[in-house]
Amino acid sequence: MEFILPDFADLGVWISLLTLCFLEIVLGIDNIIFISIVAGKLPEHQQRKARNVGLSLAMVFRVALLLCINWIIGLKDPVVDFKWINGTVIPLSWKDIILLAGGLFLIVKSTLEIHHKLQSTEHEDNKAKKVYQSLGAVLFQIVLVDAVFSFDSILTAVGLVENVIIMIIAVVVSIIIMMLFAGPVTRIINKQPTLQMLALTFLVVIGVVLIASGFHQEVSKSIIYSCLGFSLIVELLNIRLRGRKAKYVELNTKDVE
Repeated sequence: MEFILPDFADLGVWISLLTLCFLEIVLGIDNIIFISIVAGKLPEHQQRKARNVGLSLAMVFRVALLLCINWIIGLKDPVVDFKWINGTVIPLSWKDIILLAGGLFLIVKSTLEIHHKLQSTEHEDNKAKKVYQSLGAVLFQIVLVDAVFSFDSILTAVGLVENVIIMIIAVVVSIIIMMLFAGPVTRIINKQPTLQMLALTFLVVIGVVLIASGFHQEVSKSIIYSCLGFSLIVELLNIRLRGRKAKYVELNTKDVE
């Protein structure tokens, strides 16, 4: 891998940079969703701080990984064999183990969140809030998930770009864009409970995809994001329909009075 300053007069450098920035932003969609849900558990005045600090730490972590890129590439070497019941042996690397652990964490975390949101009693709601009132706990979860996504995105970027400086610029640009959009996404998700459920189920799917990747079973992320986009459009139509119905009922109530 190259650590030299790229020639920005070369059009190919800009194409590589834009392509990698786009890739990092797309791969960061699930990251933004997770951050929005976790940060939403904090008091409103702490949410922005949690998002920005968490993403800043993630940026530092990703840049540090890029500076150790040769070591990161070495994480793809097998270190242990996993044997299925049918006798099939799958060699696992540290990268695979990290993806498996991260996928399992996302599935467990999202499932617990769904369970808490399905609890209708006030006691359960208060209990859920107490779990997430610590800023440190929220930042820990954000950085933990960022670390998993960092390994995935960086190893993906290695196949596209040879210059580490371009990778670092793309990471910084993508994190800045995440900071800009994480706030609006958090407000929208917190305002619409059905969108929270959709986001949580999407994170469960991402967890399954990470586990599948850890076992060398590649799942097309374009299909996953296409399904998410379609589901999001349907849900937005439902939200608009519910809003119109509520407005219609309100107008009829005023007319009766």
